[in-house]
Amino acid sequence: MSQPTQTIRVSLGERAYSIAIGAAMLAESGPFMRQFAPATNVALISDANVHPLHGVAVADSLANSGAMVHTIIVEPGEQAKCAAVAESLWRQLLELGADRKTIVVALGGGVVGDLAGFVAATYARGLGLLQIPTTLLAQVDSSVGGKVGINLPGAKNMVGAFWQPLGVLIDTDTLTTLPRREYVSGLAEVVKYGVILDAEFFADLEANAASLSQRNSEVLSRVVARCCRLKADVVEADERETGRGPPELNRAVLNYGHTFAHALETTSGYGRWLHGEAVSIGMMCAARLARRLGRVDDRFIRRQRDLLVALGLPVAMPDSDAESLLAVMARDKKSEQGRLRYVLPERMGRVGLVDGISAADVRGCLSE
Repeated sequence: MSQPTQTIRVSLGERAYSIAIGAAMLAESGPFMRQFAPATNVALISDANVHPLHGVAVADSLANSGAMVHTIIVEPGEQAKCAAVAESLWRQLLELGADRKTIVVALGGGVVGDLAGFVAATYARGLGLLQIPTTLLAQVDSSVGGKVGINLPGAKNMVGAFWQPLGVLIDTDTLTTLPRREYVSGLAEVVKYGVILDAEFFADLEANAASLSQRNSEVLSRVVARCCRLKADVVEADERETGRGPPELNRAVLNYGHTFAHALETTSGYGRWLHGEAVSIGMMCAARLARRLGRVDDRFIRRQRDLLVALGLPVAMPDSDAESLLAVMARDKKSEQGRLRYVLPERMGRVGLVDGISAADVRGCLSE
């Protein structure tokens, strides 16, 4: 296997794994898998958009490394992350004769990674999982950390598991094939890391916003690696979001903007907004809520907004029914006994989990 540009190690004892990041990495899928699993049976799960672009390269590499590859294609989009599609995948694995030595390879964006990961975590009480993320959002966020799951009609990611992959292979060349809207959507998660964990990184994003928008390969490689390292630091400290590590590395901080975002996605039917677009809007809602509570000032709001806008992301909450959004947020996994809890900033590079927030304050930040 050729050397990746960078390797990030996620240190979790017996569940530890590596994230290999570089260009032209898809052709190394087989050798990469062989480092940790001498698999002879592989279920390659992808979607109808990604497979025609990258599926053959991955399948050929896996086959050339001695694996029998079975390719399963799902429909693209958030609607595929549901119980019906998961059941279909379980049935197909059964028909293929999958056993506990079968490796599931998730090739695609966050939807494929979450869905295929959930199927891997639950079939035969757990199959090995290799994540090969092909979108920016998946490369910097969802493929790392072991959260897998599916949506319910009334709540996003409500059914799921913690199931760490055997490894993550990131080919930054796949980002050149992304539609612009998908690429820009992923930039929201990039900005999130600067806001919640690394003020210096946020300033670097401000300085390189134009290069990021133009998909400059050198900048992208550095940004993806930094996001993965920051995510790994949090996962190592608080793998299952128990809050036992340092407060600044509580895994809940990764959900900055997501309580609002998930409510927006749920009430709009998992189709109108891409996840990163909803996160961008959600981060602005969270920042305004923090300002109402005296945690941040106008300058913080302005810096966050200006960077999101410079990257082409939406920042304004669309006309929505506040009560419907509040009802969904009350079912958020961070809520406790109906009390609303939010990840809110206190300064650039630092956020905290705040509970006991009044519905009136939430309504107020929605309408600003």
